[in-house]
Amino acid sequence: MSFGFSYIGLLWVIMLMVPNLIWTKNQPKDYEKYVVNENKVLLALERAGEFIVTPIALIFSDFNFMGFHFWSIVLLISFLCMVLYEIYWIRYFKSSKTMKDFYSGILGIPVAGATLPVISFFLLGIYGGNILMIIGTIILGIGHIGIHLAHRKEVYGPKKKRKLPLRILFGILKTVCVLVLVVVFGAFIFFIGWRNLKQLSHAIRYKDGVNDQIYVKLNDQEEYISIIGESCDNPVIISLHGGPGAPTTFIDYCWQDYLTDEYTVISWDERGCGRSYYRNMASDPDNETLTFEQQLSDLDVLVDYACDRFGKDQVIILGHSYGTMLGSRYALAHPDKVSAYIGVGQCVNEQSYYGETYSYEDALQIAKEKGDDTSQMEEAYAKFLADMSIENLLQLRSLVSKYHPQPVTEDISTLAALSSPIAGVDDIRWYMIQMGASMGGTRYGELVEKPLGDYMMSFNILGSNDSYDMPVLLLSGSCDWVCPVGLVEDYADSISAPKVEVSLMEGCGHSPQGQLPEEFAQIIKDFLNTLK
Repeated sequence: MSFGFSYIGLLWVIMLMVPNLIWTKNQPKDYEKYVVNENKVLLALERAGEFIVTPIALIFSDFNFMGFHFWSIVLLISFLCMVLYEIYWIRYFKSSKTMKDFYSGILGIPVAGATLPVISFFLLGIYGGNILMIIGTIILGIGHIGIHLAHRKEVYGPKKKRKLPLRILFGILKTVCVLVLVVVFGAFIFFIGWRNLKQLSHAIRYKDGVNDQIYVKLNDQEEYISIIGESCDNPVIISLHGGPGAPTTFIDYCWQDYLTDEYTVISWDERGCGRSYYRNMASDPDNETLTFEQQLSDLDVLVDYACDRFGKDQVIILGHSYGTMLGSRYALAHPDKVSAYIGVGQCVNEQSYYGETYSYEDALQIAKEKGDDTSQMEEAYAKFLADMSIENLLQLRSLVSKYHPQPVTEDISTLAALSSPIAGVDDIRWYMIQMGASMGGTRYGELVEKPLGDYMMSFNILGSNDSYDMPVLLLSGSCDWVCPVGLVEDYADSISAPKVEVSLMEGCGHSPQGQLPEEFAQIIKDFLNTLK
């Protein structure tokens, strides 16, 4: 929830209030006779709902237009409800202004004058992800719609009963529709409320520190970062996501919250993906500026920004998966700016997806020892070698994973995304592009794999004898077969540094930070505390 003026909310309030003001001088005949019969409880709920909804519509910027995307449909439906509401009033003002005119429906919507604005403001709450608006409209709807449905019954009398078979049929259909709506909107309300609680929790927890989601100029582009921490005096960790092009900024809080009492943590949507891509889409729609060297240069500017803002000489670099390529190369190139390097799921040899071959060959051997039919796995591997697409990669992994089970199966990443206090529209838009790649879509490959593919396919640091000037922690799930643990241990043996530590999280896979976030953060704390 974001405080700020909402011009959308103002427009909706105007569309609500103007007809009602005109109505005060155009009330239907005998209306006062019905008012005296209004249920006092429903009347109180109606007043309470009005008291909640009206100011909230104006003081939260959540409801303002956020560009065209999936959620724009919700805003459009909300607007159409208000347009129908205006049409209802125009029709009423042109009528004889009887009680039957006042309680007529529109497009099958009963008591349209009461129902339409409630639906509209409820959808506005869904669009803006604002639980206060949602709760307010529910209270308003129970009171306002309840009162006018009672009046309508007085005006029209009881409905004529249908024949029993029709009553049963319509009853079943009505029940199914109600259940579907309750489940769908109930899920929305639950996660919106959970998200708002986390927003409030973060606002309170980080009130004396930093809780920013901003764009900063990194070379020629403005790129998105999130910064959280309880004290601006704490050391700074810069977290680099994997992929490439798979930003996790909007879910990283699930493990970073366990670090922020001692560290300020910066997450970054790297050039060419996520919010950073959409911020610069107009000037660079095809990621023509995206190269590995450019991302390294962007990272250097980000490190300088962090040092200047928080008064530090050095930062801690933490990379995950592809982020370890950036992080390790940066730490080696700029030892004066990095106090420690942490590689999570360290990439070691990515030449022609060597890690996948390493994993496949191990799984193939296990399968043959068990006497299993390996033809499907071998066909998938041959298909992958012929076309190293995301679709073929995931198909191969699905067959190989059977022989590399993970004892730790839970992963909170999905729930963290659904209830994220900082998730935005562009996060969802980019995630859909990523998901499209797994179903044969080409956009992700064109935007990310094509410009970074050559570097990735040539990346092999095993036997490079890398020499770090800072302590190094290589942290992996013991069951990580995406960046196999065996290669990580071989790399650790080949490098030199003031301190080299390999830590394996038992039973976890490639993303232990999403599986056991608190334990993950504690390992990092323990390592860094030994350096103090």
